[in-house]
Amino acid sequence: MDWQTSEDTVPSAPITEADARSLLGRPPATGAWRDGDPVGDRRFATFGAFPTEGGGALPGFRLAYETWGELSPSRDNAVLILHALTGDSHVRGPAGPGHPTSGWWDDIVGPGAPIDTDRWFVVAPNMLGGCQGSTGPSSIAADGYEWGQRFPYLTVRDQVAAQRRLSDTLGIDTWAAVLGGSMGGMHALEWAVTHPERVDRLAVLSAPPVNTADQIALNSVQMEAIRIDPRFQGGAYYDAADGDGPHRGLALARRMALLNYRSPTELNQRFQRSWQSGVSPLGHGGRFAVASYLDFHGNKFTRRFDANSYLTLVEAMNSHDIGRDRGGVEDALARVTAKTLVLGIDSDRLFPVDGQRRIARGIRTAMTGDAVVLSSDFGHDGFLIETPTVGDHLRRLLED
Repeated sequence: MDWQTSEDTVPSAPITEADARSLLGRPPATGAWRDGDPVGDRRFATFGAFPTEGGGALPGFRLAYETWGELSPSRDNAVLILHALTGDSHVRGPAGPGHPTSGWWDDIVGPGAPIDTDRWFVVAPNMLGGCQGSTGPSSIAADGYEWGQRFPYLTVRDQVAAQRRLSDTLGIDTWAAVLGGSMGGMHALEWAVTHPERVDRLAVLSAPPVNTADQIALNSVQMEAIRIDPRFQGGAYYDAADGDGPHRGLALARRMALLNYRSPTELNQRFQRSWQSGVSPLGHGGRFAVASYLDFHGNKFTRRFDANSYLTLVEAMNSHDIGRDRGGVEDALARVTAKTLVLGIDSDRLFPVDGQRRIARGIRTAMTGDAVVLSSDFGHDGFLIETPTVGDHLRRLLED
C-alpha cells in the first residue's frame, strides 16, 4: 500500500532544510507520468477491449513494465514482481529521466542479489489503473479527454487479468515465481489461486487474505480527504495550473496512510517530542518534528502520483477477498499448488500477521506450514526496509 520510494525504504528521519527546499514551487495538477514524458526504462504492451468484473469496459489498455535479465530459450526462468498500491515498475535502477527515484528493491533484485538477474528474467508491470505508464484515470479516453472519474471500477482480479494478458504477450506460460508485497501480495495470491498451473513459486509479503472492515474504514477516510478538496472538481482537474490541483487532499490522504505504514515504536524512537525548529509548537507557532515529517512526505507524494488513480487503486484494494465466490478463504487457498513463502511483520498495524498466518496455514505447499514473521520496528514497510532478512527468505524460495 506504500509509495515504494526512499521514504518507505529507509527509516524515518527528521526533515532537513535541504529536504524542505526540494519541494519549493507549486505542485502540478497531477504527478502522473504522461505521454511525451521521458520513457526511461519502461516498455509498453497494448491490448484490445477489456471487460471488467463490475460490468464496465475499456476499449483497449496499455501496461508499462520493466525487465531485467534474459529469458531462457525454454522460457522457464521468468519472475513476476508486483508492486504495492502507489508503486510502479521501477524495481531496480538509478533515478533519471522518467524515473525521479531509484529502484525500490535495488537490494533484492540484480546480479548476485537474492533475485539474481544473472539467473532470472524479472518482469515488473505498473498495475492497470496506475499512473506511471499503464492505462488509468489520467490516460486519454477516446473522446480526447482524460478518463478521470469516468474510469471503470477495477478489482484486484481485473488487474491480475490484465497482467495475464501481458504474460501471454511475452510468451510466458508459467512463471517460475510470482512475488508481491502489500497490494502486490494481493495480486500474487490472486495469481496463484486463479491460475495455479501458471505459478511454480509464490511469495506473499505483508498482505492479507481479505481486506477487512478496519482496513476499508481507514481507506474510506483517505478517499474522502481527496474528494472534499475543492480543487478535486469531481476528478476533472487535469487542465488546472500548477498549485491548483487537488494536492492538499492527496497530501492529506498520504499523511493518513503513512501512519499505518510505520509503527508507534519507530515514530516514538525517531522523533520523540522533538521540535522541527527552535520555535516552540506549544502556542508559539512552531511544529513537532513528526508533523513536519508527515507533511513533507505528503507534499512530496503529490509530485509523484495522481489523485484519481489513488481513488481507483484504493477501491480495487477494497475489493480484495480471495474467497469471494470460491466457497470462502480456505477453499480458495486450497487451490494453490506453488511452493509458497508467506511473510509478515510483527509490528504491521495495517495488515497484521494473523492474516499472513491464515494464508500460510491454508496453502498446503507453504514452505514452513506457517507464516514467517519478522521482528521489526518499521511496521508495514518492514518488507521494504529489512532487505537482508527478506532477501534470505526469497533466496530459499527460489532454490531448486
